[in-house]
Amino acid sequence: MKSITHHPSDETLAAFASGTLDEARSLVVSMHLSMCSCCSGNVVTYEAIGGALLERAPLASLAPGALQNVLCLIDNTSEAPDSAPEEPLDRYELGPWRWVGPGLRQRSVSVPEVADIKVFMLKAAPGTKLPHHRHSGYEWTCVLEGSFEHQFGRYGPGDFDEADETMDHKPTVGEGAPCICIVALQGSIKLQSRLGRLIQPLFRL
Repeated sequence: MKSITHHPSDETLAAFASGTLDEARSLVVSMHLSMCSCCSGNVVTYEAIGGALLERAPLASLAPGALQNVLCLIDNTSEAPDSAPEEPLDRYELGPWRWVGPGLRQRSVSVPEVADIKVFMLKAAPGTKLPHHRHSGYEWTCVLEGSFEHQFGRYGPGDFDEADETMDHKPTVGEGAPCICIVALQGSIKLQSRLGRLIQPLFRL
């Protein structure tokens, strides 16, 4: 199995650990972490650093009875039965696959859409060449199955592609198997060629 070679930036992992990412991007990062022990370890380190910084912060005064209320809550919480670890996507409803363009199908992920940010899964047929495009905001992608490549390299299962409005690319799906990704997209895609702009209405991304 091909090893994971494309990872979230250190800034992204630190933001994830501190809980400052929006839900859409957090989900895509979580999917990468579920397949990448290296980045999972880095997140644990960032969380430990954050905890150490909190310990050094001045203590805030507690409301009367606050500690007792927390202890009672802990006592009244029953132990959860042993079960398999929850996958990041298990908490969300997935829509049906629908056609969005030649060789492309999309299914929605029930992350609340905020500030023109949406999450979806994209399935591309083997050999599909996506049009040259850029974005009006960020596009974070984690490959779940199959592969694609563009000018920044080849992306297989677990690989993470972190793009923003300054980047443009023209992904091509690998041969042999469909490529399935989970994507957090802010804004919309902008096809760059003259032909692309003519066929833009055909693409429902």
